[in-house]
Amino acid sequence: MKKNSWIPLVLLFAFNLSSNAQEKKWTLEQCVTYALDNNISIKQTALDTETAQIDKRGAIGNFLPSLNASGSHSWNVGLNQDITTGLLQNQTTQFTSAGASIGVDIYKGLQNQNALRNARLSVIAAQYQLKKMQEDIALNVANAFLQVLFNKENLKVQKDQLAIDEKQLLRSQELVNAGSIPSGDLLDAKATVANDNQKLIAADNALLISKLSLSQLLQLKDFESFDIEDSTQVQDENNILAQTPLSIYDMAKENRTELKIAQTNLEMAEKNLAIAKGGFQPTLRGFYNFNSRISYSDIALRDNQGAIVGVQSAPPFFDQFNNNKGQSFGAQLSIPIFNGFSARNNVERSKVNLEKSKIALEQQELDLERNVYLAFTDAKGALKANESSLVALESRQAAYDYAKEKYDVGLMNSFDLNQSQTLLSNAQSEVLRSKYDYIFKIKILEFYFGIPIIKN
Repeated sequence: MKKNSWIPLVLLFAFNLSSNAQEKKWTLEQCVTYALDNNISIKQTALDTETAQIDKRGAIGNFLPSLNASGSHSWNVGLNQDITTGLLQNQTTQFTSAGASIGVDIYKGLQNQNALRNARLSVIAAQYQLKKMQEDIALNVANAFLQVLFNKENLKVQKDQLAIDEKQLLRSQELVNAGSIPSGDLLDAKATVANDNQKLIAADNALLISKLSLSQLLQLKDFESFDIEDSTQVQDENNILAQTPLSIYDMAKENRTELKIAQTNLEMAEKNLAIAKGGFQPTLRGFYNFNSRISYSDIALRDNQGAIVGVQSAPPFFDQFNNNKGQSFGAQLSIPIFNGFSARNNVERSKVNLEKSKIALEQQELDLERNVYLAFTDAKGALKANESSLVALESRQAAYDYAKEKYDVGLMNSFDLNQSQTLLSNAQSEVLRSKYDYIFKIKILEFYFGIPIIKN
């Protein structure tokens, strides 16, 4: 028994670890950080940055010389020319040839230089696209996180309301038994409790679905045990509403990624136009070629009458390679004269794309200005709506308390009490809705101002 006395302690320790792992509650910061590391869309966009880096290395490679080697070995069987007499004879000969060539662009209408600049811009654009995707995912996670918080609070409200109505049902039963109210009021109370149960089920389902949506954004597999920390603070921590829409817009123009993407695309379009114009210019390419050959056929020795008097073996391999080598070098100039309008069409196409990029940048600036002013107006409106909902809830709560007192002494029927209770429930739901609507709109406004969703 003593030897195994440690087993229960280990099992208890393991159970506690498992329970703590399942009871982990995620903060907004943890959710966003995890999503940035694991979201599939972000991973796909990150691969685009790698592709851009590969294209950049390819553009650098255009400045390097090209080196190619070649070799061949052949058998010639049948009627072949004797290399000593020039006569045709039936024989088998073997030949090996080898060569190498080097070429380098000396001038190519600055196309290589502009292609490298364009590739560098492509890397920057891909990095901006990755940052934009990360920002979008962070904002989506924040929205999903707040939706879970809303549904959790709404579920709590529905549970509290059910508890209140169940007590009211018991109270109605007592009043019916005492003859203070008609039995029909008891049926109304039972219907109210049944309706509360339906709302509770709907609220529980909404919470489950919102947790599922958030866990999918995080790419979590074990979403059934997933939960978040409760947080009900409603405040403008950075006092963003103290700023003016113009100041927020000015800051957004410096920080927003979509503007940087549009500006980079414009610069890339300019480089593409320069590359296309380079097609009108001549190109100059330097080259160097080396080659040699080897024959494996023996040479027949003949007398003055052409009779074979002996056979001379083929010279050694390296001797032939050295004796038969040849070299050539020089420069090749190519001047485009007519190419089916391809160069001209490339230039015209690049000009159109450049104009489209200019318009896209201008449109992004207009969209950003409109979005900033709209976000500012929405945030201020959401703040006022939340403040008004709190005042309305206070009034509805007082009205319901007064109606309940009247009902308890028989001065109000169950229908009027239920009406007052419904108005109170609606006021509670509106407070929750307006609160999280305000929180999210503040986050959006801070986002435009350059304040990240989570602080690094």
